[in-house]
Amino acid sequence: MLPYQLVVFDMAGTTVQDNHEVEDCFYEAAVQTGLEATRSRINAMHGIPKKIVIETLWDEYIGKGHPEFETKVEATFAAFKTILETHYLTHPVRPTIAAIETFAWLKSQGVKIALNTGFYREVVNIILQRLGWDHNLDENYLGNADSIIDLSLTPSETGGKGRPHPDMILKAMQIFDIEDPRKVVKIGDTPSDLQEGKLAGVGLNLAVTSGSHTREELEVWENDGLMDSLAELPALMLEKSAILNAG
Repeated sequence: MLPYQLVVFDMAGTTVQDNHEVEDCFYEAAVQTGLEATRSRINAMHGIPKKIVIETLWDEYIGKGHPEFETKVEATFAAFKTILETHYLTHPVRPTIAAIETFAWLKSQGVKIALNTGFYREVVNIILQRLGWDHNLDENYLGNADSIIDLSLTPSETGGKGRPHPDMILKAMQIFDIEDPRKVVKIGDTPSDLQEGKLAGVGLNLAVTSGSHTREELEVWENDGLMDSLAELPALMLEKSAILNAG
């Protein structure tokens, strides 16, 4: 029996294919609203709640004390939301390699599946619907035995606190009545994912190198394993489980 009760997955880049589309949408919104930010700076904050990223970038550009700071933040966020939602409504939305198979395996092992993200709720609902992952989720985005996933969480459900804060993981634990964070696995594709897992004290803090950040960019952050894709997750969890059970 696995010692893990919950796996918390990131979305874009981890379970949902992202070939820099989110970065492209963000960059387009920045250009439209006069925010000077490089693609590398935008990508460095991938996974963090988008409103916070926009506030950070405008602060770096003009400072929070600028009389138009709030107006410019709201303009960029509005533009980003329009561009991003249009993208996910009009372009193919696909799961990453082995995501569906990994979900099915976890279900067969009795392990709960939660998705969390730096996206806001409205665009997450679009993505879930396009993928069919909203099947059997209730009004609180909680699933059942027949659902593909067991829970969807965004910073909208944690008072705006997203990564690198551990609040979304802690909320998922609370929902599933899990007291020991060592029974939780976190997997993402960004430094903010790894920071989130570390702050939550999860038993396995993992990342895939097929998303927004390379192996070289991720390996400098404390982690329990870097994988080429989710196809490696079942074997890694079984290996770690065997070590724990032997001890």
